[in-house]
Amino acid sequence: MSEVRQEKAPFWLRDNFAPVYEERTEAKLNVIGHIPEVLNGTLLRNGANPQTGESAHWFLGNGMLHGVKLEGGGASWYRNRYVKTPLYLKPDGNVMDGLGDMTMSAANTNVIRHAGKIMALEEGHWPFEVSPELETIGPNNYEGKLAGPMTAHPKICAETGELLAFSYGMAPPYLTYLRVSPEGALLQAEEITVPGATMIHDFNITRNHVIFMDLPAVWNFEGMGDNGLPIVWDESYGARLGVMPRDGSDADVVWYEIDPCYVFHPLNAYESAGNIVIDVCRMDDTMKPGSSSPPRLYRWVIDQAAGRVTETQIDDRVVDFPRVCDSVVGLKHQYGYCAAFAGNAPYGEGLIKYDLNAGTSEYRHLDGGQASEAVFVKNPDAKAEDDGFLLSYVYQPEIDQSEVLILNAQDMQGEPVARVQLPVRVPAGFHGNWIAD
Repeated sequence: MSEVRQEKAPFWLRDNFAPVYEERTEAKLNVIGHIPEVLNGTLLRNGANPQTGESAHWFLGNGMLHGVKLEGGGASWYRNRYVKTPLYLKPDGNVMDGLGDMTMSAANTNVIRHAGKIMALEEGHWPFEVSPELETIGPNNYEGKLAGPMTAHPKICAETGELLAFSYGMAPPYLTYLRVSPEGALLQAEEITVPGATMIHDFNITRNHVIFMDLPAVWNFEGMGDNGLPIVWDESYGARLGVMPRDGSDADVVWYEIDPCYVFHPLNAYESAGNIVIDVCRMDDTMKPGSSSPPRLYRWVIDQAAGRVTETQIDDRVVDFPRVCDSVVGLKHQYGYCAAFAGNAPYGEGLIKYDLNAGTSEYRHLDGGQASEAVFVKNPDAKAEDDGFLLSYVYQPEIDQSEVLILNAQDMQGEPVARVQLPVRVPAGFHGNWIAD
């Protein structure tokens, strides 16, 4: 895309949001510092990267995976590959036109590993399996048992190894709960009753429950505005949280009313003395004409006995892409990590570590770098929850290249443990994970 066209383009098609087109494999990456030898695996990241250079919305571009392989104290390769779904193989295709075909995925939002399969995810279609070298294998519909899509934000239980997920639909069933065994078998697909079709991007789990967020971002194909998606903000729909046992049914769901808001990403949830505590990056609204509501860290406490939810703002800074240590997902967490957004721009100009017990935080400014979501990787010998490393792809505008920044999570403001310099630009994207060897 030319500089003139970039100036007129929406934010998701210019600067470091602009797509890259070449699939590259680069070996023997330069490292500043020393990569800990306990880091053996691959840092994967997914994001929208439209192959035509055009996209009606940031959420709609073709998925491109980026990976950096760390092993033996070095960085052995960088790779980027498109997820070659049928949508990618049809360059003039439109992801919104392919909503009934579960293979027509952009596969652009997240990438996880479960039951031995690495999967690129997008919430309107089936997961797509890829190889450890990021080559596309094909769709995963759980041996034909997954009739509809699957969220891009499933949760893997740290205690049982189950994958807990859901799907939403623009026609009934509007919400379906999904439970997958540690071995990768779909055990449960449970329809959940909600009033209508809403964009449910994420949800929450605890040791014994799942919590759905039914919020007023409503699908309306007659009401599409200028945001590129057929979604309208409709507070008359209401806002509520639905609590259900992890092996429960629709009849078991208890709904709790909350003030209208929207949450793309929760930090974590857990049970405490009969309450359910949920930390979220909360917005007053989303896709509302004339509004640009930023996400801020809040805490919801569901008092199950009293049947009410209290809401407390934790921080007034604009933050999102929240993460915790994988071993405490659904359990009590002390620490959380977020990207501190640059104004309303959806990338991090800094990284924040929260101590939710002490009510304190540490801020790491990136000195002009632009961070993606930071992934926490626990030290295999760790005894403390925060004994590990934060890994993030960071774009350096002055050289138009990116790096993988590795920080000691217990020394957020200290010198980086290592910086893996990449001979490429990794565009600002969405979510990723550490895939340990």
